[in-house]
Amino acid sequence: MTVMNQNVSYAFPPHAVPHLPIRNSSNVFPVHRIYCVGRNYADHAIEMGHDPNREAPFFFQKNPDTLVLSGGVFPYPDKSNDVHHELEMVIALKSGGKDIPIEKALDHVFAYGVGLDMTRRDLQGEAKKAGRPWEIGKAFEFSAPCSELVLASEIGHPAKGAVTLKVNGAVKQKGDLDQLIWKVPEMISYLSGLFELQAGDLIYSGTPAGVGPVVRGDEMLGTVDGIGEIKIKVG
Repeated sequence: MTVMNQNVSYAFPPHAVPHLPIRNSSNVFPVHRIYCVGRNYADHAIEMGHDPNREAPFFFQKNPDTLVLSGGVFPYPDKSNDVHHELEMVIALKSGGKDIPIEKALDHVFAYGVGLDMTRRDLQGEAKKAGRPWEIGKAFEFSAPCSELVLASEIGHPAKGAVTLKVNGAVKQKGDLDQLIWKVPEMISYLSGLFELQAGDLIYSGTPAGVGPVVRGDEMLGTVDGIGEIKIKVG
């Protein structure tokens, strides 16, 4: 873990640490990294044109400063005419490490939340065709809205529960946590073999089918039963 040296003289003031509120707490959760799991629901894999069979999980990252708190505005981004919503359960870690055993993985979970993996689908599609990284489609500003976090010590570790997104009151995405291809302990264990996980890491766990475009003025309401909700307006 990196420890900040308080005696360092910065060339300019450093940016504030991105953070999320914690339900029933005056403390906030400092965010270190954001990992996202791709195609972790079979129905979403199918709608994206991929084999739904259980392949090894893959991950991409968003920057911590792309978070938008629930109740906020997601500004429609530049250079895209096809921005999609992807509703996901979010896992917040209180500790980490490398090569974490599956049976120990949940010991590292601090809390859960509800997030949106906003995607410039047209730019992501162009990157895929060219065999290039996805950052321009996934890691742009304000692309990771997230709700407040609710402690695992209060709700346990949800393994089932409806995952629902409404846009302007109409249901667009509907799934259940029990449909996750890779469950939470498996995600954490596998990811820790690729990166050294740390306290403050977030894992966006994947989205069910029904992803689709939003336009300016849309109001999104996402819920994960047993965890909470997120409200975001497209600006």
